[in-house]
Amino acid sequence: MQVAVVGAGAVGCYYGGLLLRAGHDVTFIGRQPHVDAINARGLLLDTQTFNGHLPARAATDATALASPDLVLVCVKSADTEQAGRSLAGHLQPETSVLSLQNGVDNAPRLAAVTGHAVLPVVVYVGSEMAGPGHVRHHGGGDLAIGASAASEALANTLEAAGIRTTISDDIDVTLWSKLIINCAFNALSAVADIAYGPMLEVDGTREVVTRAVQEATTVARACGVAIPDDLLAHILNIPSMMPNQKSSTAQDLARGKPSEIDFLNGYVVRKGAELGIATPTNHALQLMVKLAERGKVTSRK
Repeated sequence: MQVAVVGAGAVGCYYGGLLLRAGHDVTFIGRQPHVDAINARGLLLDTQTFNGHLPARAATDATALASPDLVLVCVKSADTEQAGRSLAGHLQPETSVLSLQNGVDNAPRLAAVTGHAVLPVVVYVGSEMAGPGHVRHHGGGDLAIGASAASEALANTLEAAGIRTTISDDIDVTLWSKLIINCAFNALSAVADIAYGPMLEVDGTREVVTRAVQEATTVARACGVAIPDDLLAHILNIPSMMPNQKSSTAQDLARGKPSEIDFLNGYVVRKGAELGIATPTNHALQLMVKLAERGKVTSRK
């Protein structure tokens, strides 16, 4: 397949790298340092079972694309509309467009800009860009995709590339559940620059995580989303499964990049305000990241 990865970061390079290994023709759209490294040496895919360079093409904008069979949109939520506009003229009716992004509303935002159907995908992977063109996998890697006429064929393609994929009968529940996980850990990991395992060992962290999850769950249910009762227990167990993983928000701040916090805890705060639901813990977590972001992003400009 001709595959385009729009957003050559930790998520896009990991899944694009697996598709490369499976023999697909992958073009990465990303920032200049990663583009230069990929074009010069290939993508360095660094996983628990593979470490090597994979020949690939990369560019800084989508004008380099032909008409791909599959597009993986992996940009930050703030860049969703810009990414959608960049795909204009490159999508055929049969092109499958997948949104592998944090948050719950990126697929409809992409669809509104592109005029093309977009399938929401929930990503469960720990990965980071360890250097230009170098993606390092820490754990996980499963995907959950929304149901559509193309979902089964897409799932089969992804499975054949070593990407365990399920088709979600209720993708809204899956999207919101992932959002609530992000609300629990992303801000705390970012502000303290700490991995999940040691973070939860600090007195009081478990209580703050619990309150953030309870607030977000209340908002989700008020939106008509049936969040399962055992989600909190699952969330509190994640640090034991991925003790060395830092959140994507922590990785953004460490690189002096704007975070997605307004689309994570901030989204819960906005929806809570619309629905008359108090979300003080999520508001505080959002503000903590905004303050940390202001200092780190400004200092690196």
